[in-house]
Amino acid sequence: MSDLFASAAADALERRAPLAARLRPRNLDDVVGQGHLLGDGRPLRALIEADRLTSIILWGPPGCGKTTLSRLIANHTAKQFETLSAVSASVKDVRAIIAAARSRLGQRGVGTILFLDEVHRFNKGQQDALLPSVEDGLLVLIGATTENPYFEVNAPLLSRSNLFRLRQLDTGDVVAVLRKGLVVESMVAVEDALVHIAERADGDARRALTALEVAAVLARRSGGAKVDLEHAELALDSRALRYGNDEHYDVVSAFIKSIRGSDPDAGLYWLARMVEAGEDARFIARRLVILASEDIGMADPMALVIANAAAHAVEFVGLPEAGHNLAQAVVHLASAPKSNRSAKGWWAAMADVKAGRGREVPIHLRDAHYKGAKSLGHGDGYSYPHDHLDGFVDQQYRPDDVAGTVYYEPSEHGFEAEVGRRLRDLEGRGQG
Repeated sequence: MSDLFASAAADALERRAPLAARLRPRNLDDVVGQGHLLGDGRPLRALIEADRLTSIILWGPPGCGKTTLSRLIANHTAKQFETLSAVSASVKDVRAIIAAARSRLGQRGVGTILFLDEVHRFNKGQQDALLPSVEDGLLVLIGATTENPYFEVNAPLLSRSNLFRLRQLDTGDVVAVLRKGLVVESMVAVEDALVHIAERADGDARRALTALEVAAVLARRSGGAKVDLEHAELALDSRALRYGNDEHYDVVSAFIKSIRGSDPDAGLYWLARMVEAGEDARFIARRLVILASEDIGMADPMALVIANAAAHAVEFVGLPEAGHNLAQAVVHLASAPKSNRSAKGWWAAMADVKAGRGREVPIHLRDAHYKGAKSLGHGDGYSYPHDHLDGFVDQQYRPDDVAGTVYYEPSEHGFEAEVGRRLRDLEGRGQG
């Protein structure tokens, strides 16, 4: 009878669970947007399906599928699957897991996988407590992190783990997830509504599904079974993303546009609005780092250094004191000369690569260090710039079909004017 009640309770909880939980993938083929790791023949998929997984670190932004992937691993393994959150777990908890794993292996020959969410939150002492058990294979560690593991995970622990980087879901991926959510909710939606939610989810599938769930409720209350753009907009508002009478994304947009428009006072005002509203300081810092390269670039190369230093200060100092660091970065970026030429060059180069242009690496640029490379002609005709007095030699560095394409055209703003002069000088020497 108790099993019957437990089963009924589980069913009831599943029906009441958030849409993101109800839509959690049941197998590897259901996972959206991580084909580079989970596609047919990919190493991570092969290891999971063969139940031969060694310790790994899953690194990726929020909502990209790290926890989902760990749950799927649990379904594919004969090992005992244990979970801990680095936010709340202590060294005592880690030692208890290790003791149980040793006992389980000795008594039943069953190994243990430990999923440690937010592994970057573990301090050095906590990570060191894990190290011997990971090193001797008693524990297979699956660590999930949104932060760069090269900075946040101890080098010895990282060196004993394979690092797999999960990609941020693009708008198309999130729309695909939302379509699955519509099926579960027995709803339909106009395309604009789905795209609107997806574009504002910042690659976070959980965030998008939460908004869709609210939008579906709003649609039903209005007497329909179709989510339209108004429902989507209202659902995004309802997710506590409003600053007074303004939307979250409107404030962020005003912040970025003020700095891009070289108005430090406006930048400081919108910064204060965001901090006062409880915005994640790391989100603000990330936006500044992006802006430093996208809108300032080589017009002031120090802009990226300043923005990155402010981002580090946020992690190192935290709010409220890190507000001073963010404010300094805002003033510097707003008052800096502006250029998006490096960004435009990047976009153009990416467009060519995605279009399949320039796949053949010129023979003189190919790696000639391995055995047999010389016999293939690799490196033939390459001229080493440092063998020339001025450290420059005119030679082709791109595939033939993109050899004449200009991706980067320096502006006359700030330091970029000097960059342009240097490049013109090199071009002149090459032609001469």
